[in-house]
Amino acid sequence: MSTYQGVDELMQGIAAEFDNLPRQLQSVARYIEQQRANLMVQRINEIAEGSGVHSSAVVRFAQRFGFSGFTEMQALFRNAYTEQVAPARSYQQRIRRVIEDDGGRMTSAQMALRFIDASRLGLDELAAEFDAERFQSAVDLLVKAENIYVVAVRRSFSIASYIAYALQHTNKRVHLITGLGGMHREQIRSIGKNDLLIAISFPPYGKETLFCARVARERHAKVLAVTESELGPLANYADVLLKVQEGSAFAFRALTSTICLCQALFVALTYELELKVEETNRPGEYDD
Repeated sequence: MSTYQGVDELMQGIAAEFDNLPRQLQSVARYIEQQRANLMVQRINEIAEGSGVHSSAVVRFAQRFGFSGFTEMQALFRNAYTEQVAPARSYQQRIRRVIEDDGGRMTSAQMALRFIDASRLGLDELAAEFDAERFQSAVDLLVKAENIYVVAVRRSFSIASYIAYALQHTNKRVHLITGLGGMHREQIRSIGKNDLLIAISFPPYGKETLFCARVARERHAKVLAVTESELGPLANYADVLLKVQEGSAFAFRALTSTICLCQALFVALTYELELKVEETNRPGEYDD
């Protein structure tokens, strides 16, 4: 009989043991961490297929953490999340139904609605799994930082650009690491122990972002990670990790939930600093 009393406690145990797990069980761990809100309704073969392993590996994974088998482990998720995930499940089922019902070429409007549904699903999961304590810890890091560095590459760069823009409406010194000319190394080199790095990355993780996070830790700066998994490489450098799962459609992940989370961080910071949001527009400046 497993000693884990809840899903959060189990996930903490998985994270602590992750590096010692065989490769197949690591794949199961990643899948469970990413799909925890839906695990209660999935069959063992679905989890195995999503993890890229045989069903027996899912059973071994459950037994590794003290469960008699998959069914007992799944019951832990079912008991904890039956009510919480109902809205998210309904949206996911709606998306799956649309996919199954597609009989021919989709119209542009149908494609747009698919993306809207995917984004809504991501926001539902963000709300359902919101960790108020972690979010406050992230705001505290922003408040205390003398300099705030922001890094992200490729798909996530637009998020980094936005949060850097927003933070520049405070009195904080903000540095957006663009890597222009291949200069990530030079742009992060001045980070120090009283500073904060906001690192945003999702699989496949940007090597430039991981490099900057490693340098920040070596220089005794704090790292605020925004990513989808506590089991990914970015988590190894994070003082605070804010997890966000984006909805996806047509193999494209949305950015809706991530931008929402970053906007919430900025607004929370302005109130912690006792700033009025409307004061960020000063007379005579551009109205944008």
